[in-house]
Amino acid sequence: MSAKQLIIVESPTKAKTIGKIMGKDYSVMSTMGHMIDLPKTKLGVDIEKGFEPSYVILTGRKKVVAQLKKEAAAVEHIYIATDPDREGEAIGWHIKARFLKDKSVSRVNFHEITAEAVKHAFTQPREFDANMIEAQTSRRILDRIVGYYLSPLLWKKIARGLSAGRVQSVALRLIVERERQIQAFVPQEYWEIEARLQQKASPAVFIAKLTAIDGQKVQVAVKEEADKLLADIQSKQFTVQDIRETEKRRNPDAPFITSTLQQEAFNKLRYNAVKTMLVAQQLYEGIDIGEETPVGLITYMRTDSTTVAAEAVAQVRSLIEEKYGKPYLPEKPPVYKSKKFAQQAHEAIRPTLIRRPPESLRQFLTPEQAELYQLIYNRFIASQMTPSVYKVISVDIRADRYGFSASGSTLLFDGFSTVYVKEDEEKDKEKEKQHLPVLSKEEILDLVGLDPSQHFTKPPARFSDSSLVKILEEEGIGRPSTYAPIISTLIQRGYVHRIKGYLNPSELGFKVCDMLVSYFPEILDVKFTAYMEEELDEVEDGTIKGVKVLNDFYTPFKNSFDYAQNNIKKEVIEAGENCEKCGKPMIIKWGRKGKFLSCSGFPECKHSKSITTGIKCPQPDCTGEIIERRSKRGAFYGCTRYPNCTYTAKTLPEQKEE
Repeated sequence: MSAKQLIIVESPTKAKTIGKIMGKDYSVMSTMGHMIDLPKTKLGVDIEKGFEPSYVILTGRKKVVAQLKKEAAAVEHIYIATDPDREGEAIGWHIKARFLKDKSVSRVNFHEITAEAVKHAFTQPREFDANMIEAQTSRRILDRIVGYYLSPLLWKKIARGLSAGRVQSVALRLIVERERQIQAFVPQEYWEIEARLQQKASPAVFIAKLTAIDGQKVQVAVKEEADKLLADIQSKQFTVQDIRETEKRRNPDAPFITSTLQQEAFNKLRYNAVKTMLVAQQLYEGIDIGEETPVGLITYMRTDSTTVAAEAVAQVRSLIEEKYGKPYLPEKPPVYKSKKFAQQAHEAIRPTLIRRPPESLRQFLTPEQAELYQLIYNRFIASQMTPSVYKVISVDIRADRYGFSASGSTLLFDGFSTVYVKEDEEKDKEKEKQHLPVLSKEEILDLVGLDPSQHFTKPPARFSDSSLVKILEEEGIGRPSTYAPIISTLIQRGYVHRIKGYLNPSELGFKVCDMLVSYFPEILDVKFTAYMEEELDEVEDGTIKGVKVLNDFYTPFKNSFDYAQNNIKKEVIEAGENCEKCGKPMIIKWGRKGKFLSCSGFPECKHSKSITTGIKCPQPDCTGEIIERRSKRGAFYGCTRYPNCTYTAKTLPEQKEE
């Protein structure tokens, strides 16, 4: 007996999990992601007709379409259960509007793939959300307009095959500007002086730092100044002037949203944003844990809301009281504030099976899945626990005209930190490790020694996946589903290299950024991009129409484009050498595989050659040199003797001294 109802999802893994949950009365198929989109070879948007999009079936999806039509013809009702965000809503709507016009179709969505949640969702089918679809369509059209118009300008100015994007170009600007800050940074020398002190009748030593001279904040710039201070302080008497004891409460952080998960996965696990989302997707879509059906171990991982379902709060509070005791359970559940435009219909990222701790599931998970699940699980439990409490002691010490300060802390109650501590908080705890002895005012201390230390101011750090996602969220650029694709696109296009976990703009990235900022300062403006995101959120809320957003954007953008098109000229950079075949100057060009030398007499003379790094290939018996290349996966280094030598590396090999 064939199934009477069809369920459509995007992912094969998700299809398998839901199929086992819903049973033989339902047939489940996967679309393998998007089935239709704007065409690749043309704009696909009719500006004159109110930005009307023209969609086509994606290459390689015709077999899926045929299967969909066949499956749909044999059932009485169809449920579309694509992901519960704008993109999922749009994917489902396109399927219904394009292929299922005459069928009975309902929209079903859930934020966790457990038997209980999925079956409950099918008792509450709904219609498609027109505002969500309009917001996603408007975003897609905006991005298509920017990419379609700007990419040819990059071809004209720099090289064919390059492309630009509305949001990732702003992210590139942030990375490039940070790199220029680093390049322009001039380190400043400064010195710190610490005193090792002890009480008269105690061998215990504690540290106090010089903070003031004659009541003014101390600034010691050079060694000579530090040496003079050391000589003068050595003979002074150290006296306790003031002691302050305060109780410090450290509250737990909210359960993860997409951005904070990506940040903490990088900080604690060194996972880049793409890897984090890939593993999270696996945990969400379903894992076989030895039960009757696979189970989604976490809720939906693309979210900007810190909301938690009441049932989940009740379950975790019961677990906390049972496992840790009443002191660890707050009187009322903590409430966390989401950002302005967060989709409150979504939940935070949390475990679906609070009674299944990470250690009980480790045998069913890959190492990466186990690590990320433990991170999510522990963060969620900690978010519902009581604060940590510390006693902080601050001591002011006087040595004649010199003011020293010492501080220390004692943990009074560990609270949530017994389960989870953020990476930056762990560093703070290291700083607070000093335990001060019991001191009294006017007590005279013995000076054990003075320790000067030289320091230099540091430039701002390069962005990592973590810090870039953090600033994108803070500035309102992009949304949860876009953070990882933004970074991966910049790397794939060769605009940015990831080196030891940090994002370094390439020479090509500098060129692309500078050109776009020169001719499209508004489009590359952080605040303008954030404003566009807010408008798209308002489209989803139903307060404005998508066509207004598109009209407001298109007119000034087209004016800037027309000016750029008429004024941009191809940059010619002479290489400082002549062509070996015709004698004309060689010039630097950019191609799909990176930078190379070409004869200025092209196309009459087609001589070209690679630009090497000057580093010899480290492979034994290879006489080639290393060059930078680009592929779909980003930039890498290879040998000039390819394919005879297949050496490749993500970073430059060290050059051995002759």
